[in-house]
Amino acid sequence: MALSRILIAGLRGGSGKTIVSLGLIAAWRNRGMAVSPFKKGPDFIDAGWLALAAGRPCHNLDSFLISPETILSSFISHSPGKGVAVIEGNRGLFDGLDVEGSTSTAELARLLQTPVVLVVDCTKSTRTMAAIILGCIRFNTDVHIAGVVLNRIAGPRHKSVITGAVERYCHVPVLGAIPKIKDNVFPERHMGLVPTPEHRWATESLDRAAQVAEQHLDLDGLLAIAEQASDLPLPRTGPIGPSPFGVETAASHTPRPDTPHSDGSPSRIRQPRIGVIRDAAFQFYYPENIEALTQAGARVVEISALTDHRLDHVDGLYIGGGFPETQAEGLAANEPFRKALCRLAQVGLPVYAECGGLMYLGERLVLEGRAYPMVGLLPVVFGFSMRPQGHGYTVCEVERENPYFPVGSQVRGHEFHYSTVLSWKGHAQDLAFRMHRGQGITELRDGICYQNTLATYVHIHALGTPDWAAALVRTSHAWRGARQPDH
Repeated sequence: MALSRILIAGLRGGSGKTIVSLGLIAAWRNRGMAVSPFKKGPDFIDAGWLALAAGRPCHNLDSFLISPETILSSFISHSPGKGVAVIEGNRGLFDGLDVEGSTSTAELARLLQTPVVLVVDCTKSTRTMAAIILGCIRFNTDVHIAGVVLNRIAGPRHKSVITGAVERYCHVPVLGAIPKIKDNVFPERHMGLVPTPEHRWATESLDRAAQVAEQHLDLDGLLAIAEQASDLPLPRTGPIGPSPFGVETAASHTPRPDTPHSDGSPSRIRQPRIGVIRDAAFQFYYPENIEALTQAGARVVEISALTDHRLDHVDGLYIGGGFPETQAEGLAANEPFRKALCRLAQVGLPVYAECGGLMYLGERLVLEGRAYPMVGLLPVVFGFSMRPQGHGYTVCEVERENPYFPVGSQVRGHEFHYSTVLSWKGHAQDLAFRMHRGQGITELRDGICYQNTLATYVHIHALGTPDWAAALVRTSHAWRGARQPDH
């Protein structure tokens, strides 16, 4: 299958590949091109920016979380037929879990047979950059490094010397040279960019990135490389794509009529509605997870824990990660919503919560000596550290009965949080997961269970955990039937 595509990689994290990816996507989109963004690695924040730049969802490609065959199928399904796909790598090109480079960006480039453009930070360096780039080219000849972008160039002479050395010794084109930018186009938080819903000047920042790309990148040369990518083999698995069911917002909470049978009579079974809390506090969702819910038969309803006050219109709830600490005052102030959620979860509303969602379901968040009341469903109090308390891939063994994962199965995911458990009043039997990799909530355990609620620090990816969405939809449908047996 012919798909124009390019992968932006770096020598390390912080090399500048995100601003190159964003600028490239925004500039090509400004030229009227259809651009599909992809992100290598377990990342929500950069992916949010990539999606905003492209005007369409950014899908994740991660070989620790997802099988190679499924990655290929997802990539083909979500790539534009007549446009171009831009993949942003993570960390250094060859960095992986082991000396073989497992799960590396280079491994993904090989799988998708995608030409790589290497972004290199040239700070206080000239000819040595050519030696480093040549080493990358020869390190694994199965990875096609098709060009180089120089970043943080000090001036015209600096650019001339490095460009001449790279083109003479490495025999690859220099496709751009970005000068040192004094002001920070994209402010950082923790180990990534600020989530786009948190500020109003996101469009302004993307416009600036597009200007950088227009002025300092060879956009035509980069497109030529993308168009020269070899044909991809069609995957054996079926296509992966969005469901015919839509995503509702808080404005569409009025009940819908039952779906009619083929003979025109009304059906007694309606799609279960699963609420997804998406606001400034909770925005870390893989689009594939939402797609999986709709494909499993749910109608997704977007909800805000900051402004909505009721939950009686949903049959299940999915609370993703985010930075609830930045919105602690607003979350605490919305007492009607907190009480409604606690009351419904206590009587069996299916709730699946990840990371920030876990924190929200606890008793309190403690920030700088001040305690903010949360939902109060789970007997845990959270504080915050200046350093990550959990960071990286996770492997969990399911040890306790729960509505979403069979006992004895393994769940792969990732965790990234600065929060820490200040008080845990629960019991060991309340925790469904044993951590074989990762930190978890306490004593290498995770996954707090209560009624139909499961809350965990672990983020999962639906394409790597295919039974999760069906289980949440099934549990939500059963809950709805128990409340309204006539349906």
